[in-house]
Amino acid sequence: MSLNNVPSSERTHIGIFGKRNAGKSSVINAITGQSLAIVSDIKGTTTDPVLKSMELLPLGPVVLIDTPGLDDEGDLGHLRIQKAYQILNKTDIALLVIDGTAGMTAEDYQILDRIRAKNIPYLIVFNKADLAPDADTSDTDTSDADTSGTADAADAANVIWVSAVTGLHIQELKERLATLLPDEDSGKTILGDLIRPSDFIVLVVPIDKAAPKGRLILPQQQTIRDILDHNAISIVVKETDLKHTLETLGKKPALVITDSQVFDKAAADTPSDIPLTSFSILFARYKGNLKTLVDGARMLRHLENGDKILISEGCTHHRQCDDIGTVKLPRLIRNYTGKELEFEFTSGTEFPFSLEKYRLIVHCGGCMLNEREMKYRIRCAEDAGIPITNYGTAIACMKGILERSIEIFS
Repeated sequence: MSLNNVPSSERTHIGIFGKRNAGKSSVINAITGQSLAIVSDIKGTTTDPVLKSMELLPLGPVVLIDTPGLDDEGDLGHLRIQKAYQILNKTDIALLVIDGTAGMTAEDYQILDRIRAKNIPYLIVFNKADLAPDADTSDTDTSDADTSGTADAADAANVIWVSAVTGLHIQELKERLATLLPDEDSGKTILGDLIRPSDFIVLVVPIDKAAPKGRLILPQQQTIRDILDHNAISIVVKETDLKHTLETLGKKPALVITDSQVFDKAAADTPSDIPLTSFSILFARYKGNLKTLVDGARMLRHLENGDKILISEGCTHHRQCDDIGTVKLPRLIRNYTGKELEFEFTSGTEFPFSLEKYRLIVHCGGCMLNEREMKYRIRCAEDAGIPITNYGTAIACMKGILERSIEIFS
């Protein structure tokens, strides 16, 4: 897979934070060598987080995130600051950009505390070194430098002075960013630990009006690639062809993986001696906490009249008339429980700060979210004591095939 084809959810997310006119956008442009972010002397030019996927050497595939200023004003400004803080939930590496002519302020200390609390690797980037008389411009080893104005002496190793205008230490900044990359987890795989070379893996992919024209959705693409990476053989069929395919294959497949929406048909057509699971359940294990999501699905049987359920998706898309998140799932849950329930919906980067009013959260598979954000959302639910599950796990439970669909993971 070329770097340009790496999914956004699998890229390193670099969040750039700081006050208005600290030079965040200028630093982004200097790092990338492109005019990716709008630069202006007018405060508050960046009003919403701006995400840009690109290849950044020596880091590789990344997502750069330009955020609103931490000192924005008014009611709208407060909302923009909340958006900036939300970006921390998907940030793998944080850059805190400081106006080097002014030093750190309360807003900078506040987000630095949050960055540390979330254990996010970070650098404090003092910009405008060309204008700051006290700037350390001699080299990039700041371990013995005067870091007055930074959070504390322990942050000396995390400080670098740059000038986005002259390019001073920009290359060094990129090299230091590369040292903060999360360690590669060589054992992390979607299903490689479940299969062996030359195994047959059958993927059930319905092609209906909700399917993207001319392509497969991301979890299907990533699963196929993982199968190929582990020297196994993927066989992709529509749900209408599964039974015939299994009867004529000539070799028992090691696993059948189905789209959640046709879980019941796939289960009926797959002999009991062939393991069966879904893309959603695979990704629950790959990006989240499968046990937590399975326990959340079992909560469905305990819902009562008036309970409020949050259905949350990690992406935004054009909804069809029979959309799974807003139509099919609520209908399935009402029919399964026989209860009068209330539903609320969120999508994209929107995820409620307060979850206490919900009895259950049903999340999508999270294919468009990186692992950090998906685990953050699960952790938020756990901290609030609210059960959480995902689409495929919930559907398997309601269809009576949950235990079968998780057998292979034992």
